[in-house]
Amino acid sequence: MHYHAPSSCPVCGQTLDVTRLRCRHCASEITGQFSPCRFCLLEDKQLQFVETFLRCRGSIKEVEKALGVSYPTVRNMLENTLGLLGLSDKGGSAAARHEEKQDILNRLSRGELSAEEAIASLDKIKQA
Repeated sequence: MHYHAPSSCPVCGQTLDVTRLRCRHCASEITGQFSPCRFCLLEDKQLQFVETFLRCRGSIKEVEKALGVSYPTVRNMLENTLGLLGLSDKGGSAAARHEEKQDILNRLSRGELSAEEAIASLDKIKQA
């Protein structure tokens, strides 16, 4: 049995980095610092909504029937999921800003950015 990997730290709530990958077939392992994909950051509830939405070919009426909820509820679920995926056209989501901040901090830790460059980049995100 395989479990869905957690995407956030159970202690502080920040995004977890993937640090090791293993091939089931040949047992090769790769270590490093990898960011989880956008969909990996979704909780089971949001993933179920995305799967239902896709199965219904994007028809909100069909999603209403499949989930047994109202049109406004489906719209709210869609907007929430788009926001979590950083796809909302409402000025950038918190999830997208968090991912961008994490990328800056990762680049700083690898020496790809100076402290001053990292601070300037983080300030730009804060102002957006």
